[in-house]
Amino acid sequence: MERIYAVANQKGGVGKTTTAVNLGGYLARMGHNVLLVDMDPQGNASSGLGVDIRELPRSVYSMLIGELSASEILQPTHIKGLSILPSNTDLAGIEPDLLQTDNREYVLKRALEQLKTRYEIVLIDCPPNLGILTLNALCAASRVLIPLQTEYYALEGLTQLLDAISRVQKNFNPTLILDGVVLTMYDSRTSMSQQVVEDVRSHFHDRVYQAVIPRNVKLSEAPSFGQFIGDYAPDSTGAAAYQALAKEVYDRG
Repeated sequence: MERIYAVANQKGGVGKTTTAVNLGGYLARMGHNVLLVDMDPQGNASSGLGVDIRELPRSVYSMLIGELSASEILQPTHIKGLSILPSNTDLAGIEPDLLQTDNREYVLKRALEQLKTRYEIVLIDCPPNLGILTLNALCAASRVLIPLQTEYYALEGLTQLLDAISRVQKNFNPTLILDGVVLTMYDSRTSMSQQVVEDVRSHFHDRVYQAVIPRNVKLSEAPSFGQFIGDYAPDSTGAAAYQALAKEVYDRG
């Protein structure tokens, strides 16, 4: 389990969960054993894969406070090769619990140790902030993958995220690397989207993935059916983009 990706950006609505779910789905379809860890109290990655988060007796919250082990809350998904550690709103109240825990930055890392021989790739869907849950994800991860929307203000706040990654590298996880930036919500009809792509590529160079995720209705519909895009609309432009991204992510590794 050397390839643990934190899918992170403190801004909401940039495609973090969409990327984590669909990237995980296509990596599993490629024949890899993949684990998705839902660290967002909204539980969208879980519900997007068909988990009923309102009737969830065992969740990431139970794992992080030490009540249950990772293997006890692990669930298969309808995608062969993809498992999930699911989450729900219980996770929103975890900060007081973690603040009383020794080495609280490493709670997730310790919890995942039990599963390290079972999965080739782990994707951690982070919440839209730089709090204790995202810190745990960055301390458990070996790589960071940043979804970035190709819209106005896309780069706003990115410096804060990069500074956070730098502090984690310095103080908690020296082997953490920035794997790459995924451009999302691209609209080829607008000059704004094209300009943002150029700006991000000129800033990050080869750290930006070649695959660009389009703004696509099917991508936004799929979660409401509890499906990843490869099942819901396999012939859509969104599906083609995430399939290309999965190959690129794996090859880069």
